[in-house]
Amino acid sequence: MESIKMVDLKGQYNKIKTEIDNAIASVIEDTSFIKGEQVTLFEKELAIYTGSKHVITCGNGTDALQIAMMALEFKPGDEVITADFTFIATAEVIALMGLTPVLVDVDPETFLITPESIEKAITPRTKAIVPVHLFGQCADMEAIMQIAHKHNLYVIEDLAQANGSNFLFKNSESKKAGTIGHIGCTSFFPSKNLGCFGDGGALMTNDDELAKKIRSITNHGMTVRYYHDNIGINSRLDTIQAAVLRVKLKYLDEYNEARNIVASYYDNAFVNISWLKIPKRTDWSDHIFHQYTLVVEENKRDMLQKYLQEKNIPCMIYYPVPIHRQKAYSQYGFKDDNFPVTEMLSGKVLSLPMHTEMTLEQLKYITDCVNNIKF
Repeated sequence: MESIKMVDLKGQYNKIKTEIDNAIASVIEDTSFIKGEQVTLFEKELAIYTGSKHVITCGNGTDALQIAMMALEFKPGDEVITADFTFIATAEVIALMGLTPVLVDVDPETFLITPESIEKAITPRTKAIVPVHLFGQCADMEAIMQIAHKHNLYVIEDLAQANGSNFLFKNSESKKAGTIGHIGCTSFFPSKNLGCFGDGGALMTNDDELAKKIRSITNHGMTVRYYHDNIGINSRLDTIQAAVLRVKLKYLDEYNEARNIVASYYDNAFVNISWLKIPKRTDWSDHIFHQYTLVVEENKRDMLQKYLQEKNIPCMIYYPVPIHRQKAYSQYGFKDDNFPVTEMLSGKVLSLPMHTEMTLEQLKYITDCVNNIKF
């Protein structure tokens, strides 16, 4: 059996090596490394795939969030609501811009921000909601958009872990993650479901004026060369990464299906284990399993992690320390008592290997090990 990896980028590359190598070589031959044709083509193709009117690429997913908030002209002191149980970048950008991060707790089974927690956190200073589509499925965007409309708030979707996921509305209409709020922000970090070979990101919007402003901000605030209409930054997807992403976008649905096959295998193997919970699927979203995350009974998570590592099975804790307990955010006065679910999850979650190249032999070995552990 080949060694098990948390993410097998090399195995994925080897399957599409010729296409990738040719795409990269074409950029080198053309030497248009910045703002080359591949960037324009990728933006158009991703817009078609997602159904978004506009896609504007940028340097990474964190930049995408910052650019979105710059485009919406938030001011220092404005409050932005987001989930406590997520990667730091979401709150980081809010704080970096002098805005006030308002963290809320999440659902204990889906790990997603809830409409109820959002509504309770709204104040006269609230300007926006940033729902995070965590681990591969969408937050309840239909309810969140209703709240946003009621309170005249912007919605910025963080879909860095949900590229390709579909949201199903109650009227049976379906939309891709990132195309429901005012702006969608994503990352193409290599381990993502749609990942490049370095850093990369993008924003999505159906608003023509917002799209124009976002594109200007990504390029030093320029709309015409050397004429700066907006305060901007330098955040661009380079042409080689765009060429890689054009190839991989063709396989995204296939990749997401492969991840679901892995998740189903895990589910069937673990469904009767009393001391852990398998990931819950929502009624309103596809799950594309950026991560397969178990909730392990208290006091057993760390033992399980150590045991799996001894068996050469990689596993990770996403996320061991909640944002509200991070030293950098102590100034905001967050209290543990306000985040009981996040506190619980941080002590119980464990993510297993999840990628497109997993074999049945590897899956059987992993699941047998979990089933055979003795506490």
